Amino acid sequence: MNRTDLERLSKEELIELVLRMQRPDKTSRTSSKPPSTDRKETRENSTPGGAKPGHEGHSRKLCDAPDAFEDHAPTQCARCGGAFGPEAERRLIGEYDEVELPPVHPFVRRHRRYAIRCACCGKETKATLPSAAVGTPFGPRIHALAIYLKTRQAVSYERLQRLFLDPFGLTLSQGALMNMFSRTAAAFEEKRNTALTLLRAADVVASDETGMRIEGVNAYHWVFRCDRAVVHEADFTRSAEVVRRTMNGARPKVWLSDRYSAQQRHADSQQACLAHLAREVAFGVEASDDAAPFRLKLWFDRAFALAGTIADIAPSTLNAKRRELERQIDDILGTQTTCAVAAELIAKIARARDQLLTFCAFPGKVEPTNNACERALRPAVIQRKVTNGYRAMWSADYETAVRTTVDTAAIGGASAFQTILATVAA
Repeated sequence: MNRTDLERLSKEELIELVLRMQRPDKTSRTSSKPPSTDRKETRENSTPGGAKPGHEGHSRKLCDAPDAFEDHAPTQCARCGGAFGPEAERRLIGEYDEVELPPVHPFVRRHRRYAIRCACCGKETKATLPSAAVGTPFGPRIHALAIYLKTRQAVSYERLQRLFLDPFGLTLSQGALMNMFSRTAAAFEEKRNTALTLLRAADVVASDETGMRIEGVNAYHWVFRCDRAVVHEADFTRSAEVVRRTMNGARPKVWLSDRYSAQQRHADSQQACLAHLAREVAFGVEASDDAAPFRLKLWFDRAFALAGTIADIAPSTLNAKRRELERQIDDILGTQTTCAVAAELIAKIARARDQLLTFCAFPGKVEPTNNACERALRPAVIQRKVTNGYRAMWSADYETAVRTTVDTAAIGGASAFQTILATVAA
């Protein structure tokens, strides 16, 4: 906009332009922007690291089953120098663990195949060909460690080679690593199909998506979650077609997501992610002097407080609190305002009015936020930042199948590595 354009504006338009320029920038606290885009504090204003005042210190717990014991006892009296014999009474005054990793090197089992000639008929009989001769020479734990490091720790192929060579002394080519992944793809795909079956049978489903790179172009990493399964999908589109294909006609009672249109109208009821809307309200409080954003902030605080105690209150009390919240939000949304920021915020909340308190109708089953899906997507975001995406679609499909397997097992408390090892060794 140049000087001529500014001279054509009215006084009211100039005032509105200046007010817009004075609005604070949106941050991860006041919008859906990632924390990595926030302006970093200067050294003088930054928060120092380490324990904060009042933090209770913790020390490492002693191991429940130590591998060895080493006793330390005095041999003579510190006062008179008298010697202590082996029969002297001792009192245990302290225990301390020393932890060390033993030297690790590959365990190689050489399979030797023999033939024996029969002394009676002269026929030579050969031993059955061992599986090591026709399959991979690498065992399940090597497969599992490679998969774990690649999919859970975002380690590139080149660094993965060094990780096997330097600590373990095991030489692996990048081709051998890729063969490990392709060799185990069917096992993880079977686990994903099982998770899909559980997802499609669920009453409550949550979803979210984030950007990714596949074959050098923009794509999307989707996640779907229910109480028994987590399903990851990679696709080149962000449209609702991904949801329809994943659910395959199944329609749950409640769908939990943000306000993105592709994630709407897939269930009988919809719960909007209140955390997303609360961040918009936080921006409104900072950018506007109108009372409406602050009233909305107080309303969201009360809604979150109700969600935190919903499992412990009687149904009659829950219904009364819900009716009160509905009355309050309708009163706030009916407020007339001349502030553009407040008006835009009220309009945004009003569009989600029927999706704000769905969780009250399903106490303990529907969360008010979609934070679980966002946490499930976080490793994929880290992977994108570290590796810049996938060279081929099969690699993205493989990694989403592994994430589906691991995250579904994690609902029951299983660790990532043990889940991968059990899948590979099955």
